[in-house]
Amino acid sequence: MKKVLTILSLFALLSIQFACSGSDSPETPVVDPPVVTDDFIRAADISFLPQVESAGIALTNNGKTEDMLTTLKNAGCNTIRIRLWKNPSDGHSGLAEVKTLAARVKQAGLKVWLTVHYSDTWADPGTQTIPAEWKDLSFANLKTAVSNYTSTIITEINPDIIQIGNEINDGLLWPQGKLSTNETQCIDLLKTASATIRSKAPKTKIMIHYAGVKASDTDWFFGKVKSVDYDYIGLSYYPVWHGKDLTAVKTTIDALGSKFSKKVIIAETAYPFTLGYNDWTNNIVGQSDQLVSGYPATTEGQKNYMLAIKSLLKSSQSGIGFSYWGGEWISFKGSQATDGSTFENQALYDFTNKSLPVFAVFNLN
Repeated sequence: MKKVLTILSLFALLSIQFACSGSDSPETPVVDPPVVTDDFIRAADISFLPQVESAGIALTNNGKTEDMLTTLKNAGCNTIRIRLWKNPSDGHSGLAEVKTLAARVKQAGLKVWLTVHYSDTWADPGTQTIPAEWKDLSFANLKTAVSNYTSTIITEINPDIIQIGNEINDGLLWPQGKLSTNETQCIDLLKTASATIRSKAPKTKIMIHYAGVKASDTDWFFGKVKSVDYDYIGLSYYPVWHGKDLTAVKTTIDALGSKFSKKVIIAETAYPFTLGYNDWTNNIVGQSDQLVSGYPATTEGQKNYMLAIKSLLKSSQSGIGFSYWGGEWISFKGSQATDGSTFENQALYDFTNKSLPVFAVFNLN
């Protein structure tokens, strides 16, 4: 017993000495971003939330006003997706607003997934407009600008997951980074962003995002970018644009994961709880022939569609999660707005701003 006590005493002494030597260190160690382990990602994009809150809209859950982040976390959501624009005209989705929202997300104990558009506004398959301040740069200087901007994002926000571009089916930063006409430059830009992230935050996961699930198209695209260092394949899947066959979605996920040795995420999806509307802005989905068979535009139909998406991902060899897009995009500008929401009938809240049954999809199981 005396020998055991002596060993324990020595261990305690060494522990105290180690702790004291650490406190005397003249430099604060660099802390890496939290490791995003390959557990199932249950995310929601809430990029409009600051505008919704600024409009004085109260979102409710179980009959009480509640912060959307609280509702999401209590439902089982573990990751929040936020878009980032370079220099937006009104400041929304710019670095300052996104940094503030990301801090709230981290404070709530959720992971931050940044969607960097590398644009001052929406970037998608049909539009990848270069930021105005970069439009006259040479290609060499454009790569430097991309590296510096990406470095700033990592330093200022420190995300768990970062997308290099949004829905970059034909590249990004047009015309210099257009995949169909400047393939080498497109790949160079992606590699520049990736290398910057790896050097600044080696544990942050990198995603490349494509809109669509057609097997031949996704195979072609991810074949083109296979030399880029990244972790996750992100896919947008909206039945109104990308087909109504959920089996085909799973087949594509399995094929991509197997061929390119990546985890695959449905980075964007959504579904209507009604075909009605709550403002004077035309909605993306408003007709019954835009729906998936077996999933009506009802609150239960919306929930069951999302549960089906979750199920096919979990049953896939490569599926690692999903993000619900537009869940916060209610008609916050008022019922007569002609520049309001095109998505209020696909939100996670009804037209009285009450949380819907679809929140159940964020459950761990």
